[in-house]
Amino acid sequence: MVKSLLYTGPALDDLHEQYAKNGRVDDRAAVRARCDVAIDAPVETVWDVLATPDGWSRIDPAIHDVRLDGAVAPDTSFSWVNGKAKIRSRFAVVRQSEELTWTGVSFGARAVHRHLLRRRADGGTDLEVSESMAGPLLGLFFGEAKLRAALTSWAAGIKRAAEDLHHGAP
Repeated sequence: MVKSLLYTGPALDDLHEQYAKNGRVDDRAAVRARCDVAIDAPVETVWDVLATPDGWSRIDPAIHDVRLDGAVAPDTSFSWVNGKAKIRSRFAVVRQSEELTWTGVSFGARAVHRHLLRRRADGGTDLEVSESMAGPLLGLFFGEAKLRAALTSWAAGIKRAAEDLHHGAP
C-alpha cells in the first residue's frame, strides 16, 4: 500500500515513448480507469470532435485556454486548463479515426490518456477511453473512482458533441 502511494511512475519521456506510443497506460500507476461509450455518429465525426482541441470546451465547458504548438500530430506539445488544473501535454499517437493518445503532467502527476475508436457495422462508433495517473500520494486525494467519473463525463461529452454534429444540432 505505501509503495503504491509513493509510486511516481516512469519519467515523462519514458511514459510518452515506451508506454503511450506502444498502446499502454502505466499499469502500476495508483490511479487507473477505463470507460466505453457507444456513439450514434460515424467514426470520422467522433474523430473530428476529439482531434480538435480548440473545440474541447464543447465536450467539457471546464476546458479552456487550449494552446497547441503545432498540428495535432505525434510529439506536438499543447497546454490546456481543465477547471483550475493547468495541464502540459504531448500527443503520442495520432491515427486518424482510430486512436488519439497523449501524455501529460499536472501538479506533478504524470498521465497517459488514450482514446480508441472502433467503427460499428451500424455506422456508429464505439469509443474506449482509458487513463493512468501516477504521482506521490496521488491516490490519497484523487482515486480510481474520481478518475472513472471524470472519464465517463469526458466520454459522454464526446458522445453529445459528435451526435449533435452528426444530427445537425447547433
